[in-house]
Amino acid sequence: MILSGDEIQRNLGSNIEINPYNPDNINPNSYNLTLHHDIVTYEEVVLDMRKNNRVKRMVIPESGLVLEPNRLYLGRTIERTETHNFVPMIEGRSSIGRLGLFVHVTAGFGDVGFKGFWTLEMFAVQPVRIYPGVSICQIFYHQIEGAIKEYQSNKYQDNVDIQPSLLYKELNPGAETDEDSQLTLGFPAR
Repeated sequence: MILSGDEIQRNLGSNIEINPYNPDNINPNSYNLTLHHDIVTYEEVVLDMRKNNRVKRMVIPESGLVLEPNRLYLGRTIERTETHNFVPMIEGRSSIGRLGLFVHVTAGFGDVGFKGFWTLEMFAVQPVRIYPGVSICQIFYHQIEGAIKEYQSNKYQDNVDIQPSLLYKELNPGAETDEDSQLTLGFPAR
């Protein structure tokens, strides 16, 4: 079952945290999340699963940024979420999809216990101008049956920024830490 908007609101502060929270963003069975002004793209022409691929950071100006087709853009939500006892998932809003903009390539599925910002894998069918702060996607929550083991990850849990793929850490045991990775990517140290 999917939680209704009223049920999402009833669980705020206990099983569901959305920060910042805006009551205007609640829908009948989801909550709209908004686009942060930072965005990154990969610098490599060929991405390698076994490597820490370089990325370039950009800021989406108030006047907007045009996303080009056949290029992956990684963004993130302004909101940080935390979910317990439910399965969080994100999907693009229908108004965004009707512009030919995918907000996640395959990673809209969250895990019970996930804490952090949602990284968006944005892909445009044709050139489309995006703006910071726009309601870009919606989060919704499924009930879960059975014993719950909360999500634990040394890659993506408690993230503080856009998260490029860290698959290379699985394929290269002993690879650099998340903090080292962020410095390598040119992200500011936190």
